Amino acid sequence: MTDKNLSFYKRVVEVFVSFLLLGFTSFGGPAAHLGYFNQTFIKRKQWASESQYAQWVALSQIVPGPGSSQVGFALGYHRAGIMGALAAFIGFTLPSFVIMVLLAQFGQTWQENRYFDGIVHGLKLLAVVVVADACVSMWRSFCQTTLLAALAVLCGLFIVLFPFGLATLWALLLAVLVSLFVPAKAMSPQESLPPIRFSGVLLAIVVGVFIVSFALNDGLSGLFGRFYQAGALVFGGGHVVLPMLSSFVLPSASGMVSESTVLIGYAAAQAVPGPMFTMASFLGAIAAPDGQQIWWWAGVATLAVFSSGLLLMLSAQGVWQSVFQRARCRSAVACLNAAVVGILLAALYSPIATSSLLTIWDLMIVGVGFVVLRYKRPSIFVFIAVFVLIGLVGSA
Repeated sequence: MTDKNLSFYKRVVEVFVSFLLLGFTSFGGPAAHLGYFNQTFIKRKQWASESQYAQWVALSQIVPGPGSSQVGFALGYHRAGIMGALAAFIGFTLPSFVIMVLLAQFGQTWQENRYFDGIVHGLKLLAVVVVADACVSMWRSFCQTTLLAALAVLCGLFIVLFPFGLATLWALLLAVLVSLFVPAKAMSPQESLPPIRFSGVLLAIVVGVFIVSFALNDGLSGLFGRFYQAGALVFGGGHVVLPMLSSFVLPSASGMVSESTVLIGYAAAQAVPGPMFTMASFLGAIAAPDGQQIWWWAGVATLAVFSSGLLLMLSAQGVWQSVFQRARCRSAVACLNAAVVGILLAALYSPIATSSLLTIWDLMIVGVGFVVLRYKRPSIFVFIAVFVLIGLVGSA
């Protein structure tokens, strides 16, 4: 094996390990995940620039599918090609996949453990700190004019005041509309995203499988078809896909699944680390007929719900590269970046802060944590360990 090949495989392993660690510890939902990614891969590891990262985040809000996983997939591809993209997806998804299938198999006893609840609460407080830090950094980078700052605030307020499923998409459309009135020369060129040579092939695969999925009705293939459709049609991330997946699996192959069982999965998807789309893992497992291997059914459901969004992310990146780097489109890119800051600000308020800051002590811990993170820049994994300890102490 040549030194070049060895270096490439080291990068793939590095991508997998980094995303696996975050997959175990990234509580708080998609917006929190974006904060963790920004802190770990942009600021500390410097795998890409803030400008490139903001463009990936904007793309993830436009393209249907699991937003934070799409950004992770793009980061992995940027670092180590298609193998890096797959390593990022597997590493980030694996912990929550295993937890959700075990929950489907053995029940919800873990939810009644006060120490587990304490750890979860501590990590939710960490999510507030990390997302707040990401908001400040991205505000400084992408809201340098009065117009862009006002656009970010307007988009954030719109999402907070009108929290419907497609609110983020409408906010991005608002940003594009505003960009029509901004002279292209007023905006500096954006740093290029890496080219995707096979983006057209990926788009053809996504569309072809989507068409075929409607002909898949029974058994494991029917499960794949229904979950693939859900992943391909969902804008707005995990909170939107959860009820859609529930409706798909209620008339399961083993009979009607009880609503209470589905609600357990719904709640668990919001409590476990990693992507919310792994509710598909839980639902795939409980939809398995008697005598069938539930891990296989869960794996098929998980692959189905993620695959279209991940492939669309790379396909859209190819289009973005060829279109949005033109001079006339610079204002659109700048306005979209500002809208992304507004989206993160809205998510910082709700659901992250509103579901995490329960007492004055929580607010004080978050304040101290934010100051330490901004000015001392400790390793994110050291920070995770500290907040886990805080959660354990609080539950004692």
